[in-house]
Amino acid sequence: MRRLPLILLLLVLGALRTNGQTTADTARLRQHLVALTTTPEPRNYLHEASLNQAADYIRRELAAAGARTSEQEYQVQGRRYRNIIGHFGPAQGPRVVVGAHYDVCGEQPGADDNGTGVAALLELARLLRQQPQLPYPIELVAYTLEEPPFFRTKQMGSYVHAQSLHAAGVPVRGMVALEMLGYYNDQPGSQQYPLGPLKWVYGSRGNYVTVAQKFGNGRFGRRFARRYKATATLPVKRFNAPAWLPGIDFSDHLNYWHFGYAAVLLTDTAFYRNKSYHEPTDTLSRLDMRRLGLAVDAVLMTLLHP
Repeated sequence: MRRLPLILLLLVLGALRTNGQTTADTARLRQHLVALTTTPEPRNYLHEASLNQAADYIRRELAAAGARTSEQEYQVQGRRYRNIIGHFGPAQGPRVVVGAHYDVCGEQPGADDNGTGVAALLELARLLRQQPQLPYPIELVAYTLEEPPFFRTKQMGSYVHAQSLHAAGVPVRGMVALEMLGYYNDQPGSQQYPLGPLKWVYGSRGNYVTVAQKFGNGRFGRRFARRYKATATLPVKRFNAPAWLPGIDFSDHLNYWHFGYAAVLLTDTAFYRNKSYHEPTDTLSRLDMRRLGLAVDAVLMTLLHP
């Protein structure tokens, strides 16, 4: 079957949103967040049982969504850690990787960081299953060990995954990191920036999603950012900056840059907005399910029409 024309898909989505609905199921997003934030111990690198409980849940949900699932297991300091992978679309051809880390920093529930990224990944899997034909392989990856003390080390799950693609010579169109997508604040002054003058360009209200990438990120990054902004029904800011700017590489996409792949960060801007970042107060009650659903909708549309 042929893909639906973009204009028809936009009309369908527009009709749903006129009635206050999203294509993404907000009840399912909430279900995933509850599962991730109620493990016996916080899902950090010291609590293997809770990390594995989260990993098992992610694999079951990917399989239920029709993905061909696999795992990348590796050891760090005598402990076993796992990336969970779901494959959609044709087996051959240049692929797009969409990833989100499922571990947390310290003793906190990590609802926004990064429960929302993983919930978005799982709901995206369900929506991909409903598509009659995908234009290229799509690989959904839930990473372990993104957080300190492993951030910026070769022990990050995303480094392990990116390195494996590079070593195998796998062609990659690009990568999208889903990193904190559930916290929004419409109040003036709620949005901060790494450089103060940026508020005059991007505004002072934390009510948008950012597509962030470094200068020279290539065609994939430009096309993804442009398409995402065009299809989203919540505000989107496109942010291009030098790789050295604080925050531009604060997630799993940095490891794909390391291996020469184009990669973008999709985020609610983390600690530049959400003051519960890495705190025990990063809970489900502070999140906006409707806008999280809208962010997922736009990812789906962008992937279907690259």
